[in-house]
Amino acid sequence: MSYLVLARKYRPKNFSEMVGQEHVVQALSNALTQQRLHHAYLFTGTRGVGKTTVSRILAKSLNCQGADGQGGITATPCGVCQACTDIDSGRFVDYTELDAASNRGVDEVQSLLEQAVYKPVQGRFKVFMIDEVHMLTNTAFNAMLKTLEEPPEYLKFVLATTDPQKVPVTVLSRCLQFNLRPMAPETVLDHLTRVLASEGVPAETQALRLLSRAARGSMRDALSLTDQAIAFGSGQLHEAGVRQMLGSVDRTYVFRLIDALAQGDGKTVVETSDALRLNGLSAASTLEEMSAVLQRMAVLQAVPQMAGVADASDPEATEIERLAALLPADETQLLYSICLHGRAELGLAPDEYAALTMSLLRLLAFKPAPAGSAEKKTLKPAETVSAPGPAPTSVSAAAPAVGAAPSAAAFASSAAPIASAGQRAPANAAPVSPAPQPVDAAAPSPAPAPAPAPFTPSVPPSDIRGSERADTAPWDDEVAVAPPAAAPAPVRSAASDSFGAHEVSPSRASHSRPGHEPVRLPVHAQEHFRARPVDANEMPTRETAEFVAIPVREAPEPGIRLQPVAASGGLPASARYTPTEEGDVWHATVMSLVAAEAIAALVRELALQSQLVARDGGHWLLRVERESLNQPVARERLRAAMEAAGHATQITVEIGRVIDSPARRNAHAAAERQRLAEEIVHNDPYVQSLMRDFGAKIVPGSIKPA
Repeated sequence: MSYLVLARKYRPKNFSEMVGQEHVVQALSNALTQQRLHHAYLFTGTRGVGKTTVSRILAKSLNCQGADGQGGITATPCGVCQACTDIDSGRFVDYTELDAASNRGVDEVQSLLEQAVYKPVQGRFKVFMIDEVHMLTNTAFNAMLKTLEEPPEYLKFVLATTDPQKVPVTVLSRCLQFNLRPMAPETVLDHLTRVLASEGVPAETQALRLLSRAARGSMRDALSLTDQAIAFGSGQLHEAGVRQMLGSVDRTYVFRLIDALAQGDGKTVVETSDALRLNGLSAASTLEEMSAVLQRMAVLQAVPQMAGVADASDPEATEIERLAALLPADETQLLYSICLHGRAELGLAPDEYAALTMSLLRLLAFKPAPAGSAEKKTLKPAETVSAPGPAPTSVSAAAPAVGAAPSAAAFASSAAPIASAGQRAPANAAPVSPAPQPVDAAAPSPAPAPAPAPFTPSVPPSDIRGSERADTAPWDDEVAVAPPAAAPAPVRSAASDSFGAHEVSPSRASHSRPGHEPVRLPVHAQEHFRARPVDANEMPTRETAEFVAIPVREAPEPGIRLQPVAASGGLPASARYTPTEEGDVWHATVMSLVAAEAIAALVRELALQSQLVARDGGHWLLRVERESLNQPVARERLRAAMEAAGHATQITVEIGRVIDSPARRNAHAAAERQRLAEEIVHNDPYVQSLMRDFGAKIVPGSIKPA
């Protein structure tokens, strides 16, 4: 007698022998017990999960006659009656199997349906089983629709397919659908253990684990691989022999690679990859095994309690627990993603082992840097040049009251005196001139102080311009600055008071933020400020100094998100921007670089999406909203292009809210052109006459500006 393969020898004969498909078995068993039988069943699932087997068991349950010949419809066919034995051997007259992969035309289907008019010869029901039904043509499906919807009472249809998406919905709606799921490796392992125990074949547990994983949820594949492994091992199943037969990678290589990646040892990674090449082991299999190990590591890292319930017979559990404790959780997730994407990239590389090495070294390239070595993304605060006299006392006292962000401290330092002057004003009272201090006539007159030098700004003009724009920084509204409550007023001299009264310039007042009342100086004071610098001998005393009226805010100003957006009415979000003085300079600079093709790709995107916050000679401060654009290589290339064009020799990029960028200006200009083009078309007399007389409509999106 010829040898019968394990997949056929151990095919289940009844529902109790089915493995891994309990949801289908329960539904069919209950339907058979209660006699609630549908006329058409559709079984879907991957190869080797039991679609044909369930169909045959269902046919036996419908036609079983019992051991004594008096049986009826049952969920437990006897397996010994004439109908059961004939169905198992494939010679039952009333059970017809049609392979739609090779009989897919309308003629074959019509030939099958012609038999439907005849009653069963031996059994109670005729059962038509069509395997791979999705391979039928559309005409074949249409030919069977009527019979499938209203078959005779003695006819049952059983359809099986691995691709239900290709089955017409008209067929799906006429069938009771059951999805047979792929089986878990543990389920396959238990079944293989029972089968080999029945066959008397010695097998190592680790070898069976390899076979159950290689089956990928298919029991038939698992039994076929077991047949092959028995032949390869001469009647025995050893881990080494099965691993060699499957061509799978020994997990010691996988553990070595993960351990080296955790320790940042690139040399060991490359040496292990070369060892895999010399032994002829598959690179795809290596990444697959690494993905499986990393998945178990991630589970242990997320749920440490799983370590206590690990299978004691699994020799890899201890090593996986050690690696899970060694590799950080974020790097585990990153390495898992790299392994998954690396498998897709193997076919694109000229050498799969080179692609494997690059995939593994990618983690070392993206490995987080040690603490303290992060790149500085902000400018260091510049030291303020103090003017002689008592003025530094006023400046140093006012500077801590400013809630400026650290990254813009160097460019907003000149705004500190004005901000502090506004905060010293009472919250709900008009400014009142202080009473003159009594002068003691008997007191000896102090020694004459040296004449102070003419007043000069503490920062260069470029810094003053940058500080003026710092008022529109997004964090200026987000950082709340509480006015000092019941704080003692600092002791100031007349010279310091007069200095505070004169340090507000007209240009500073003209650049006040939206929502603020501008700071106004008396006309004669403005003329005096423009005419010449303040002379020490002409400085007004405390009694004669004119104080600037600062408006009082009774309610906090809304943040930048609630401010009205200038030049953006009715425009999409990408085209909204608030024009700034530095934005004009930056837009012209970027457009010249793009026109000259000096920047491209990510560098061009960085320039277009950034905002020029301030300039300090050859040092420019930029701001972007997305961290992905702030790459060191892109920054260096942008700096080189700007230096070559004679704009800046050093740039600093920070992360923050952008309100004015070349990309937003370009989008605003394009939206404005589109609006004008649509307005011209809608206002055209001829177009209006067509719309009025003939009901014509302008197709949205069909108007394009010239």
